[in-house]
Amino acid sequence: MKVSIIIPVLNEADHIGDVLASLARFRDQGHEVIVVDGGSEDDTVILSHPLADKVLRSDRGRALQMNCGIENAQGDLLLFLHADTVLPADALSNMIAAVEDGHFWGRFNVRLSGRHLLFRVIEQMMNMRSCITGVATGDQAIFVSRESIDIIGRYPQLPLMEDIVFSKRLRNLGWPACLKLPVLTSSRRWEQRGILRTILLMWRLRLLFFLGVPAEKLAKQYR
Repeated sequence: MKVSIIIPVLNEADHIGDVLASLARFRDQGHEVIVVDGGSEDDTVILSHPLADKVLRSDRGRALQMNCGIENAQGDLLLFLHADTVLPADALSNMIAAVEDGHFWGRFNVRLSGRHLLFRVIEQMMNMRSCITGVATGDQAIFVSRESIDIIGRYPQLPLMEDIVFSKRLRNLGWPACLKLPVLTSSRRWEQRGILRTILLMWRLRLLFFLGVPAEKLAKQYR
């Protein structure tokens, strides 16, 4: 089973080299790495070319970029990876095993890079909530079978919460494989904005989205 790792990027020159280098082992195994750039103004594209199978250009927007990756992917299994997230060495073998066991899709546990005690609490809450609700976020490296995409369609073209809507559509096919194996995700978002402030902001945005506030309006608040 071939895996296509799809990475949407925008001005990630400081991180993309290390992330792509960590994926070299998977390329050696016959899997593919696809970088989809949304209009970077730094050296992201230049740095990506030697370390990826395909470097594509797309309109800006994570959903648009991931859909561009889907259109060009050759894999039987698609993994959507953030540019600041690192996979463990046995990530793909665990994904493949989950799909072979009958799961249409799944996600990993997440571990944040920061050392603050609150990050350990955030991790536990994210992982537990995901298993209870059957909804995953992009930080957890969502993976789906090609069959699932054929049934439910691609990512909804939303500026925010696209992973939430995508997960709910996938949940109609079946509950996700909640892999305990953790991916390591950068905690820079929380550190730059403030840990508690970021937590409260995300809770507020998700509540408003649940209550029907359009994603376009929420995206402005997120920025």
